[in-house]
Amino acid sequence: QVQLVESGGGEVQPGGSLTLSCAASGFYFSSYAMSWVRQAPGKGFEWVSEINSGGGITYYEDSVKGRFTISRDNAKNTLYLQMNSLKQEDTALYYCAKAPRPFAQQRGRVVAYSDYDYWGQGTQVTVSS
Repeated sequence: QVQLVESGGGEVQPGGSLTLSCAASGFYFSSYAMSWVRQAPGKGFEWVSEINSGGGITYYEDSVKGRFTISRDNAKNTLYLQMNSLKQEDTALYYCAKAPRPFAQQRGRVVAYSDYDYWGQGTQVTVSS
């Protein structure tokens, strides 16, 4: 069955960096676009970034553009999110999600659970001084 397992979250001071990973299994990872989505306490799902199946096309939400980098290693079935210059407002539970298509899309800030066909369990990122 499809599994998405995130790791790499933690607590970091403002201005710090973290790299999230998402290990995928149970499907042809290299055939599908993948996304990172986050959810802060009491808020909905906020789209962060998306990458196409081949890894050459990426999109970012405006608030993370220039600070976050999405990438993937199709040989390792792994998705990454490099996060630099972290801010307190980046505090959230970060999910990786599988898109039902190979091409990436620029999404709106708010996405629905049904926009993706599989989600991981999430990894917590806390930015605090």
